[in-house]
Amino acid sequence: MRITKLSRQTADRLEAGRRRRDREAERVAARILADVARRGDRAVAEWAAKLDDTHMALGQFWIPAAEFAASRRSAPAALLRAVREAAGNIRRVARRQMPRPWMIDVVPGVRVGQLFRPLDRVGCYVPGGRFPLLSTLLMTAVPAQVAGVREIIVACPRPSAELLAAADLIGVRRMLRLGGAQAIAALARGTHTVPRVDKICGPGNRFVTAAKLLVSSECAIDMPAGPTELLVLARSGNPSFIAADLLAQAEHDPDAVSLLVTTSGSLARDVLAELRRQIAALPRANLARQSLDRSGPIYVAASLDQALQFANRFAPEHLSLPDGAALLDHIRAAGSVFLGPWSAQPAGDYATGSNHVLPTAGWARARGGLSAVDFLRPIDVQRLTREGVGRLGNSVATLARCEGLEAHARAVEVRR
Repeated sequence: MRITKLSRQTADRLEAGRRRRDREAERVAARILADVARRGDRAVAEWAAKLDDTHMALGQFWIPAAEFAASRRSAPAALLRAVREAAGNIRRVARRQMPRPWMIDVVPGVRVGQLFRPLDRVGCYVPGGRFPLLSTLLMTAVPAQVAGVREIIVACPRPSAELLAAADLIGVRRMLRLGGAQAIAALARGTHTVPRVDKICGPGNRFVTAAKLLVSSECAIDMPAGPTELLVLARSGNPSFIAADLLAQAEHDPDAVSLLVTTSGSLARDVLAELRRQIAALPRANLARQSLDRSGPIYVAASLDQALQFANRFAPEHLSLPDGAALLDHIRAAGSVFLGPWSAQPAGDYATGSNHVLPTAGWARARGGLSAVDFLRPIDVQRLTREGVGRLGNSVATLARCEGLEAHARAVEVRR
């Protein structure tokens, strides 16, 4: 861990590392996708046994309903209360995100509007690495429920009893004991056992991300979800709080990006000292240490303007502003912003109701986090009366003939 001057070269290096394509993961994922397309369930079962050490009879990928109920009965009451509270907050936020249908009169006789219909079937991918992520189940399935999706299928390679209990509590009981690129292949293309979904959402490892990108031309996906990111942008703040947030994000993955950018050399030194102290007190700190050693983690900017330019160019998944709202007006791109010293980023991971499935690797320059809207189909609606055709007919016919489309022009003129 070190303190580094923020320079153009440093920014370029950090940006280049995020843009690098993972060609090995793409190659492996493409092989698995092709195999599942050719051999279906048999390929899925073989890859699950090989990569996840999950041995199942052919096509026996679904978790029995009895396991959900049994897991819920044995779950600690405190866990169920936490799931209920987090799910309730996520549901409240998702309801507020739901758009309303609308209709306007463009000109007399011409009405244009938009309505929304839920997707029929979605796949929610829940990583099952060191610990199956209950929070990802809630963040993907609850907004889909609010949107009105009729069938929600969860895929997790190693679902824990706690995950099954949480799923039962929120009413999701269609779960596949599958993970990796083989799960993405089955959901995107369908097999004899696994129905094809309209959209796949949720984060995963590098092979899951590569598979999602490869199938995105035939099955919708939410977004690529690469290694997690946190950028703390601070002129001042509590070094203990900032160090704790950096460590929390760094413990996800050795490739996680967890950075502090500050204009204060003294804050940088204090945070570095806190990081070293907190790492020494943290059980199983090796993963967080690897991540912090790899990503920096502290950069001192020459000016606030330089720091803000870097933050907007970096467009982090998580952006923490310990100074509060003073800098918010200057932020143009971030997945989720945490304002003020008390807004610990892990609170958003679990229970504030804001979604933690967020754009990484600069995708926040183009889109935000997962929301209820991601599970809806917007449908444009238009209605013209005879008067409306009369009003627009000349313009439509003129533009159509300019493009050489005579039949388009006549389709309007025949109605006048």
